[in-house]
Amino acid sequence: MARTPSNMLPLGTKAPDFELPDTVSDQTLALADLAGSKGTLIMFICNHCPFVKHVNAGLVALAAAYQDLGISFIAISSNDVENYPQDGPELMKATAAEEGYTFPYLYDETQEVALAYEAACTPDFFLFNEELNLVYRGQLDDSRPGNGLPVTGADMRAALDNLLAGNSVSPDQKPSIGCNIKWKTAS
Repeated sequence: MARTPSNMLPLGTKAPDFELPDTVSDQTLALADLAGSKGTLIMFICNHCPFVKHVNAGLVALAAAYQDLGISFIAISSNDVENYPQDGPELMKATAAEEGYTFPYLYDETQEVALAYEAACTPDFFLFNEELNLVYRGQLDDSRPGNGLPVTGADMRAALDNLLAGNSVSPDQKPSIGCNIKWKTAS
């Protein structure tokens, strides 16, 4: 299991715009359509990564706790499906249904969105305020597959709570750790 850390995009970065197909609704959705009134959490995930599988229930619980408070949740998979077919759009749709995702699960076939966000791993998290400026990037919490710590979402919850309260989010942020994004090789 590769242990790739987040690149830690600079705080304050404006969310790069995108328009991607949603495997859940079968519609093409844009960031402007999906942004939350209080904030937007963009999560780079995939189907097969053990780090993502480890936190899936925690992501669903986090969305359940914060979506009604004005936080939009957006999942994106950017993996190369030619070499990792288990991350393809049809299986993304199935995974979203099995896990109970209440948020779109977008397919970044060209990998341009992952590159724009400097996403490095799955899961990789980017929390933007209501003006789509980056206020948090990093780990969900300290839990990892096999380390025995429960998935609480503590780091992300602290960032979300501060954002919703109108407080600044602590700049002391730990990178997420996960499988590297499966980049396409140049042909």
